[in-house]
Amino acid sequence: MAYNLCKVSSYWLMLISVVSFPVGIWMGSVDYSLYLEWWVTSLSSCNIVMAVVVDWVALIFFSFVFFISSNVMYYSVDYMHSDSEVIRFAWLVLLFVISMMLLIFSPNFISILLGWDGLGLVSYCLVIYYQNVRSFSAGMITVLSNRIGDVFILLGISLMVSWGGWNILSFGLTGPIFCWSWVVFFSLIAAMTSSAQIPFSAWLPAAMAAPTPVSALVHSSTLVTAGVYLMIRFNTMLLSSTFFSNVLLVLSTLTMFMAGICANFETDLKKVVALSTLSQLGLMMMSLSMGYVMLAYFHLLTHALFKALLFMCAGAVIHASGESQDIRLMGGLTFYMPVVCVSMNIANLALCGFPFLAGFYSKDIMVEVSLGGVENLMIVVLLMLSVGLTAFYSFRLSFYSMWGSSRMSFGGVMDGGGYMNKGIILLGSFAIFGGSYLSWLLLPVCSVSVVGMMDKMMILIMVGLGIYLGMMINWNDYGIIRYFGTMFGGMWFLPYISGQVSGLFFVKLGKLSFKVNDYGWGECVGGEGAYSTLTIFSSMNQQVQTNSLKIYLASFLLLVGFGFGVLVF
Repeated sequence: MAYNLCKVSSYWLMLISVVSFPVGIWMGSVDYSLYLEWWVTSLSSCNIVMAVVVDWVALIFFSFVFFISSNVMYYSVDYMHSDSEVIRFAWLVLLFVISMMLLIFSPNFISILLGWDGLGLVSYCLVIYYQNVRSFSAGMITVLSNRIGDVFILLGISLMVSWGGWNILSFGLTGPIFCWSWVVFFSLIAAMTSSAQIPFSAWLPAAMAAPTPVSALVHSSTLVTAGVYLMIRFNTMLLSSTFFSNVLLVLSTLTMFMAGICANFETDLKKVVALSTLSQLGLMMMSLSMGYVMLAYFHLLTHALFKALLFMCAGAVIHASGESQDIRLMGGLTFYMPVVCVSMNIANLALCGFPFLAGFYSKDIMVEVSLGGVENLMIVVLLMLSVGLTAFYSFRLSFYSMWGSSRMSFGGVMDGGGYMNKGIILLGSFAIFGGSYLSWLLLPVCSVSVVGMMDKMMILIMVGLGIYLGMMINWNDYGIIRYFGTMFGGMWFLPYISGQVSGLFFVKLGKLSFKVNDYGWGECVGGEGAYSTLTIFSSMNQQVQTNSLKIYLASFLLLVGFGFGVLVF
């Protein structure tokens, strides 16, 4: 029964995806969009409405989300076969997809918050799916990091009351500058928390405690891409502020560089793939900050294809390796798992931007256009280093896990089951042909990026150098590099800052607030003080109500004294 739920939901998700994609292409070709809204209530002269916008951007991304979700559900039939709670898993994944759908089609800040909160809540439930301490810790840092984005969206909602509505499509630059600049800032922080940009990057590798099918869905097209999609919708206001664009450019480039370095020190298979996702998210954010919105959207779609494939192949390898995730204990898998290893190599090459695979059509043109649009030498250097580091960790991952001699102490390793292989093969075909197909559909006919010979050779040199270093698997044995592993392999101390430092700070802040408010002035001016004051006045009122002669006599004497004083002065 449980596995029938996965299969039936997979079929329906695939059907919806197949129907919605050509409709989105047609809407884009004729420049047609649909906007629906219905009134719910009014608050302070603001109409609270539920709105839905259906255009080609939302519809194509929606079809990709459902396509990958369909493959993930089909893949889970084999991967979650021995799990006793597979029904809970299936319903959580479906709730995750529904929350993402609400976010995609919402032009209204309030309905965006509903989808955003749904993603945060369901992602927490999925990260703690395996009930252990490690999962609980990972789920806590995940939900708290994303809660920061929720708070900033709430601040944006409260600030947009002065605009008279919460529709982000009609929220233009004609409003008060104070209003729209702060709304852009709040939206930027929310997008950075969801897409794990510095300094909110620590939760992304920690979320690998979730089951691998969930990781394939989260890191390809749902939670981590929600921030990028929000910035695509906010691109007009983001680009209107040079300051915010420059800040995003610097932080996204640093995120891309940091993720590339950390991935080369990581030995956990899923965390290496997660850090590669972080690197690609930094590339998308960098493209958005420079105004290349269509290229960022194009790479968002192609990245979803090969990253879901890479996670599904990684899950098959982990599943066949006795649930071991250490790439140092693998090796020689090409002889035992040919289908999975070929697909994993295709995904790795697409990630590196190998010619004529999915990643090549989007990543190559993004790097070339960025070289012509960036005037800062440091940004160019970090971009080139990040491109080389991508090839570095991709070939290092392939060499450790699939090539070379086998280092596994057990036998019986073979390709995944029929359901796993079918999903992997289908996504593998899209990772090969999807980039070219999308470039024909989305990009203009005469879209050509012209760069100088030096720039083009620099890209090729950095990629070739990264491949060479990735093949040198003993590079980490040198003592000088081992000393830098603590910082570079630890995400520049971001997990420590996000965990122990911020946790200790907020614990001390909470203790101070408890001491000052609950045991201090809060007692005097709060509930206890109000109780004491009301008790005194009630007693006085009770004395008056008893018609005591002493009360009237004292009142008479006070009045006489007051009148005498007035006459004297």
